[in-house]
Amino acid sequence: MNRRHWLAGSILLVAALAVACGGGDDGTTAEPAAAANAAATPAATSAPESASTPAATAPPDLSDFDRPLSPREEQLLFAIGSNYPATRWETRSISRDELMSGGPGKDGIPSIDDPKFISQEEAAEVLTDGSPVISLEVNGEARAYPLEILIWHEIANDTIGGVPVAVTFCPLCNVAITFDRRVDGEVREFGVSGLLRVSDLVMFDRTNESFWQQITGEAIVGVDTGKQLTFLPSQIVSFADFREGHPDALVLSRDTGLRRRYGDNPYRGYDRIGSGTYFPVPEPGGQLDSKERVLTVEIDGDAVAFPFASLAQHIVIETEVAGRPIVAFWQPGAVSALDWSFIIGSRNIGAAGAFSPLFDGERLMFEARDGAIVDTSTGSVWSVLGKATSGEMAGAELEPLISANHFWFSWSVFKPETRVVAAPAGG
Repeated sequence: MNRRHWLAGSILLVAALAVACGGGDDGTTAEPAAAANAAATPAATSAPESASTPAATAPPDLSDFDRPLSPREEQLLFAIGSNYPATRWETRSISRDELMSGGPGKDGIPSIDDPKFISQEEAAEVLTDGSPVISLEVNGEARAYPLEILIWHEIANDTIGGVPVAVTFCPLCNVAITFDRRVDGEVREFGVSGLLRVSDLVMFDRTNESFWQQITGEAIVGVDTGKQLTFLPSQIVSFADFREGHPDALVLSRDTGLRRRYGDNPYRGYDRIGSGTYFPVPEPGGQLDSKERVLTVEIDGDAVAFPFASLAQHIVIETEVAGRPIVAFWQPGAVSALDWSFIIGSRNIGAAGAFSPLFDGERLMFEARDGAIVDTSTGSVWSVLGKATSGEMAGAELEPLISANHFWFSWSVFKPETRVVAAPAGG
């Protein structure tokens, strides 16, 4: 990202500081101005009391920049430094001008640090069958995290199956990723920094204020620079698919301690093909539109992307990644969280997941039959969660792979050598 883009972000911050944190107690915020192709992310109206920050005692190091800075740029950099006095800025893997403000400042979008859960029956009072949720299962325990909640918080610090996890969602990149939040055996708690890099959420940890890139899971600024969080398999699926696959599992509650317009989409129309991004990003390579939804998998440096449009056409696509067979499933049902003003009425985009087709040492082959996912050996029907729902193999589960939904631009900028797989082998 060049310095012109950084300056654009700087201008955004000046405007955002005036309006982004000015919402009322009901959590209302102005919608992004698409015509200007630049906007702040939804602003929080209050930050946790623990998020108070001491004043900086010295301006940040400006040696990254090979040109004189304007007084406004110096002021903006000082503001970043004063918000993060514990951050070791001299230790980083990126240039500082790759970061830009997303509008709200540190903890301006508050993470959920004490999540509460309710039964599926209680959740069904506000969620519909098509409501998109992040499905996470760890050590046999499953939970659902509705996007209608995470779109306003972006991070939920939780513990599931005995493992401390960070469940994250970046609306600007349309990507949900779950991490084990232990670093060198120490449990970390993550917050929303208010900064972006290539439009992607930059998290900070509250232990030493290192910055972490959501898409890569890597620390990019601070004493932890170069360290890597462990990814955990998770999927965005419909609430109905989650209920079928995990009938006894709990669902994240709207009782977050904060008042937000849960169910509303503050990014109306953001996911439309051909629409721009709110913040400058490099032009994506390849033949896909920057807002094309893709399911991505990377194994040992070999990365592939399955366009949702292709998955919706074929239902099942098998390929190899790093010499390993994988299978991608798609099923209709889940609606977009980034389409209409109300998620409940948004268009159906479906859900996808990637799995190993090996089961008990044997390779299963899959095909689509009348829209259903079927293994050719037994005729058993499988769900988008990789579970056999009927037939001889009912109850069997495939090994889920680390995969994620992305906009094409958000994946391709980090993984430019990605292979696009748009059809079954020989198809």
